[in-house]
Amino acid sequence: MGRFARAGAMVGALVLTASLALTGCGGDEEKPAFVPGQQQVGGVSSSAPDPSAAPSDAADAAPPLTVSPADGATGRPVSSEISARIPGGGTVSKVVLTTADGATVAGRMRRDGSSWVPSTALKYATKYTATVTGTGKDGAPHQGTSTFTTMAKPKSMIGSGLYLFSDKTYGVAMPVVAEFSPGIPKKDRAAVQKRMFVQTDPPQPGAWHWVGNGTQAYYRAPEYWKTGTTLTVRLALAGIPLSNGKYGNIDRSATAKIGRAFEMSVDNATKRMTVSENGAVIRTLPVSLGKKSTPSSSGTMVVMEKKESTVFDTRDEPDPNNQYVTKIDFAQRLTWGGEYIHAAPWSEGVQGRRNVSHGCVNVSMADGRWLFGKTLIGDPITVKGTERQLAPGNGWTAWSMSWSRFVEGSALPVPKGGQPEPF
Repeated sequence: MGRFARAGAMVGALVLTASLALTGCGGDEEKPAFVPGQQQVGGVSSSAPDPSAAPSDAADAAPPLTVSPADGATGRPVSSEISARIPGGGTVSKVVLTTADGATVAGRMRRDGSSWVPSTALKYATKYTATVTGTGKDGAPHQGTSTFTTMAKPKSMIGSGLYLFSDKTYGVAMPVVAEFSPGIPKKDRAAVQKRMFVQTDPPQPGAWHWVGNGTQAYYRAPEYWKTGTTLTVRLALAGIPLSNGKYGNIDRSATAKIGRAFEMSVDNATKRMTVSENGAVIRTLPVSLGKKSTPSSSGTMVVMEKKESTVFDTRDEPDPNNQYVTKIDFAQRLTWGGEYIHAAPWSEGVQGRRNVSHGCVNVSMADGRWLFGKTLIGDPITVKGTERQLAPGNGWTAWSMSWSRFVEGSALPVPKGGQPEPF
């Protein structure tokens, strides 16, 4: 088992105010996750209403609706959304948000109509005016206006990261992984989760699952992503207030592709790996798994990191028999604890017959090279029949549980079949 200190191998690349470079985290570029100036209804994009269009005379004369943030409010979070209450009930049809110099802020209405979300975080210590138009249940038009000011930039912020790079292609089991330091308090997770937006094309429902003490959250669909899917993710956390006195640091976003369906399955009983691509078996490889004192984990893992050549240094292991420094070729990380798929020429003689590794999936040099050339970050591997079960959070373990178990980790209710997309 190759043990790297997590800070050195993976999360050292987790830049809490920048990108998570080693394992596909979103960069610091604050690209809007959604196309400015567009609305999306039922998965179909259409042009947003012209914010410069003057309201009708009827709207001018209609009873005012109540806008939130309230008129005159100060110190509002830069994560604020615009909502409104129409007397007697009704539907908001248009929101225009402008700065003091008249610049218009892009945004879109949530699918459920509960609020309008700016496409990027608002600026600190800035005055905004929201003009909201709606229609009452009786068909009468309503309009309301609110001018509010955002808070100054806070001093105490959380760190955050997104394990996804824009313009990259990932395997069908790639979860959206958000990471926080320190973890998000349990009482705040619902509010934070409401600001973590995932859209898919073609549309696929999904859900979030919080891990451990709130340092990570995974998003996945009920099944593996469809091949060719585009994932558009925005963690709109800049300025979101938390109960521990901290605030979200920045918005993070990424748009990535899902590639072909490539799956690996390892059975300890046969000591064989079956490799499938797009549903067809393309190769079967002999393997050697972890010996009984250092067993491999059974469960569904994903490829988190790939290194053509690296060094495993386990001299901090308490057992002298498990201490070594070894050069490793074609290493593919599966867990934070140090389990990899990698070439092991020293065990080729027993691969397919006996387990001798320290927890890794050993393959021959030729098979390691071939497999390394085929896999993507996010490709799944399922190992079964070993002496140890995969621990939740030891790697990106989003798929190592049933869908019903996964949605239990959501901070918000999840409808049967998954949460619909927010826009």
